[in-house]
Amino acid sequence: MSNYFIAICTLLGTIIGAGILAIPYVVSKSGFAIGLFHLVFLAIAITLIMLYLGEIALRTKKSLHLSGYAEKYLGKKGKIVMFISLAFGIYSALVAYLIGESESISYLLFNSTQYSLIIAIIFWFFMSFILYLGFKVFKNAETIAVTFVFAMIILIIAFTSNKIDISNLHYLNPNNFFAPFGVILFAYLAFSIMPEIEKILSNEKQKMKKTIITAYFIAFLIYAIFTICVIGFRGTSIPEIATIGLGKPFVILGILTMFTAYLALSTALIDSYNFDFKHSRKISWLLTIFVPIIIFLALEFFNKASFVKVISIGGAISGTLTAILILIMAKKAKSYGDITPNYSIPYSIPIAIILALIFIIGTIIEIINTLT
Repeated sequence: MSNYFIAICTLLGTIIGAGILAIPYVVSKSGFAIGLFHLVFLAIAITLIMLYLGEIALRTKKSLHLSGYAEKYLGKKGKIVMFISLAFGIYSALVAYLIGESESISYLLFNSTQYSLIIAIIFWFFMSFILYLGFKVFKNAETIAVTFVFAMIILIIAFTSNKIDISNLHYLNPNNFFAPFGVILFAYLAFSIMPEIEKILSNEKQKMKKTIITAYFIAFLIYAIFTICVIGFRGTSIPEIATIGLGKPFVILGILTMFTAYLALSTALIDSYNFDFKHSRKISWLLTIFVPIIIFLALEFFNKASFVKVISIGGAISGTLTAILILIMAKKAKSYGDITPNYSIPYSIPIAIILALIFIIGTIIEIINTLT
């Protein structure tokens, strides 16, 4: 198996995660045509930013994580801001998965989500225990998650393909134009995997550009087909977690997907605290596990616990801030990079500013819509 193929699979597996479960719901609020616009626009925008990130990696002699790149090109303050951005995104995802897992398990066992609070607490204790033990088998949680995600997608497409009502795709609500923004942005995020892609392509770095474009094109096709199938089958009556509306076999797949994604993200954050900020393994574990449950309980107390809203806010804020930092770093790396890269993407300050403004406006509207 070539390194190029492995790199595509690794990047694609990072892009496509449990966030896909929320896409049909938010797209159903705006209408498929508007949702498709977001899928296309954000795929192009994030692909461009990932290409800049790939160029940054290729211009940097030392292998670094995103926080390391930020420190090199933006200083220590840049490193801190980058870590805060990435941590915010991961914590948001973990909170969303606590909500999603608890509601899915409650529905699976009791045909109702009314027991989700106690299930969430039990699930959190269980996951915290597993993460504390640090079983090596769970180091490959991301790979396992990808397997469940693709199995779920294939089965859903097969299940719904002959039950699609095309008229369900005609619905349009321009008043909810920005409804899909945060969730779809979250679903495309894969910035943190770039150092790993560079390592995989160690002897084929000239294929970095092609790897990024290919992976994001495939991700777009999967998201679009999945959304067509679910909306075409269910219309606008789609729950926040798409699998809950498709039957219990799909609920199980959704549970497994979020389970492995929770492990993968938690492990990544523990490693970041441990290696990037030199905290002990135990402190890193404590910092990782307690923040999500505290936020979750606060949201439950104020009756604001929503899988989609948490992903929307997390994706919009983390994705926008990280993207802007990468755009700034790309400009710096072109002037202060260590080596000549295998490819170079033309840099336009006006385009970078326009992209940043679009992301910022989309994030502000997302926050306003979510909180009102």
